[in-house]
This record gives sequence, C-alpha cells and structure tokens, in this order.
Amino acid sequence: MIRLHDKYFKPYIQAGQIQEAVQRMVDEVKADFENEVPIFVCVLNGAFMFASDFLKAYDQPCEVSFVKLSSYHGFSSTGIVKTLLDIPQEVEGRSVVILEDIIDTGRTVKELVSMFSSINVKRFKIAAMFYKPDVYSGEYNIDYVGIKIPNRFIVGYGLDYDELGRNLPEVYQLNEKKMINLVLFGKPGAGKGTQANFLKEKYNLKHISTGDVFRYNMKNGTELGKLAKTFIDNGELVPDQVTIDMLNAEVEKFPEANGFIFDGFPRTDAQAKSLDALMDSKGMQIDATIALEADDEVLIQRLLERGKVSGRSDDQDESKIRNRFEEYNEKTAPLLAYYEEQSKLHNVNGIGSIEVITERLSNVIDSLYKEQDA
Repeated sequence: MIRLHDKYFKPYIQAGQIQEAVQRMVDEVKADFENEVPIFVCVLNGAFMFASDFLKAYDQPCEVSFVKLSSYHGFSSTGIVKTLLDIPQEVEGRSVVILEDIIDTGRTVKELVSMFSSINVKRFKIAAMFYKPDVYSGEYNIDYVGIKIPNRFIVGYGLDYDELGRNLPEVYQLNEKKMINLVLFGKPGAGKGTQANFLKEKYNLKHISTGDVFRYNMKNGTELGKLAKTFIDNGELVPDQVTIDMLNAEVEKFPEANGFIFDGFPRTDAQAKSLDALMDSKGMQIDATIALEADDEVLIQRLLERGKVSGRSDDQDESKIRNRFEEYNEKTAPLLAYYEEQSKLHNVNGIGSIEVITERLSNVIDSLYKEQDA
C-alpha cells in the first residue's frame, strides 16, 4: 500500500506483467512494419515510461517524436483536451504509431485522430499500454493493446495522481475497500477471545492476538522469534519494535483482509503510537477501540469456573486474579484515555449471554461502517 497526497493505492499490476505486455506489443508492431521505418509518437506526459520500454525493445529502424495533451485533473477528466505540444510536420507521408499510456473515454484518442487527419500520413496506428474497454466510446480502432483493465483509477508506470506516482515501475489502484480495524480491550475473563472469533467470522476480519503471534514466531524459529527469545532468555522485556515487526509481518499475510482485530496490543501509549504509525504506513488506521466492561466480582467467578476446566493456576487463585485486574487497570487506563481523545473509544457491557454481547459489539461495528458510507 502506498500513499499519494491524501489517497491510498494498493498493488494492482506487477512490473513483470507490464514488461511481458510491452514485448508482445513490440512483436506485433514489428510484424506490421517489417519493411518500413515508422515514426513512434509518444503522448506526454503519461506515456514516457511505456515509450521508453517499447523503444528499447524495438530493435528495428524507427524514428521518435512527441506530442503533449492534457485532459485530466486529479481523478477525473475535465472533458476538454488541451494540446500543449503539437505534432511535427515531418510525419507527412510516413507511417505513424501513437504510443499512449491509457485509453478510457476516448477523448484523447479523438483529439489525436483529429490532429493527424489534417496531415497526409501513410498509415496511422494507435498503441495503448492500458485500455478500459468498459468506458471507451469505440469510435476509433485501438490497434495494439497492452493490458485491458476495468474502469479503475490507477497510478504508476507513467500514470499519476496530481503528478505523483509516475515513476513507479508497477501499477497501483485506488484503495476503495471499506476496512475496519479494531483494538479489543478487556480484563481477563471478559470474553475477548470468544467475541473476537465471532466478529472475525461475521465481518471477515483477521484476529491478531499478540500472544498467538509470539508463540508462532518462537515455535517456528523465525528471525523475529529468535530475536525475541534472546531478550526473554536474558530476563529482559522484548522491545516494542520487535513486537511491531511481528505484527507487521502478520498484517502483510492478509493483503485482502477487510480489517483486523488487535488483541493484547497495544499496552502502553508508546505502543499505541507505534501501532498507529504501522497502520498509517499501510494506508490504514485504527477505527475504534472497544473495551468490554464487566464487574470484577462477576469476572472472578468466571475465571474460577474456567480454572476448574483449563487447569491454569492463575485462574484458580482469587488473589492472583485480583492482581491481574490491578495490573490491567494500571496499564490500560492511560490507553483508554489515548483513544478517547481521538473519539475512538467504545465501552461495551460485557455482562450477558455470548449472543447478546456479540450483538452489542456488532452494533458498534455497524455504526462504523455507516460512518464510512456517510
């Protein structure tokens, strides 16, 4: 995911796919102009990268010229095509191949055809690296097409969003998918794990439990797992950056996720800021923090009952349970304030049946989706 100005774009077409398409187009043009010396006319600014790759691969005699047209501002066409650099007159009587970056509505194509119609050229062909057949008017034939794409706004490989992104060797598309990213808080016994499992299924979210992530990395001997183990073996706390790197690796496993539920992280203000930075680097954000609230005495009884089944010693000793609650209160209170200042904190009653609590949480998440639609 990359950020250009105020928008985020996600990977769409890899550089290798583009180069394969360019070579195919070169082969097609060479076959058509086997005994001629065509003039390739690059349409600036967008086609400069396509033209460069095309001409490097075209190993037959040819000439090159340029025109410059403009009809786009931001995300949409102005509908008015401006000629900023006109065609050279020496093309008369010659075969011309237009090298265009992208063809969508066809306004630029119409202008190009009009420009060359007043000149007696031998043959006139159009080559487009990217082509949107769903929105093209179809008024003129596109002779050589690199890659057909749906009507999506793309950047990279010469294409820009307000002049940014042209230098990217691959193509990105505007990230328009609705995403919800949550941080789930709750004292031991509040039912975070249970509820996270329901929510991830209902909303197609990925549940990232810091404890599970640590266990996975340690068990599988990943580089991060080995690094974390060195600190643990020395009786030291694992640095926040190691944890963030683990979370980053986990997030990158699911590029098509509709969002994430973070459980067990952050635990300090510094970690919360690090998580915000991580999400921002991927064009995402934490949309809400949900705190499952429940009376301590109710939770103590829950944990004591759970301890009879789980065998966990810290669920069988009431004094240990109360110490865990105190630690939670001490560490979590500043975090809740951090998210409350951002208007992202949602307190949810964690007492009731599993179904009732799930419904309460769902109401919060549904409201976040509605805000995105507003």
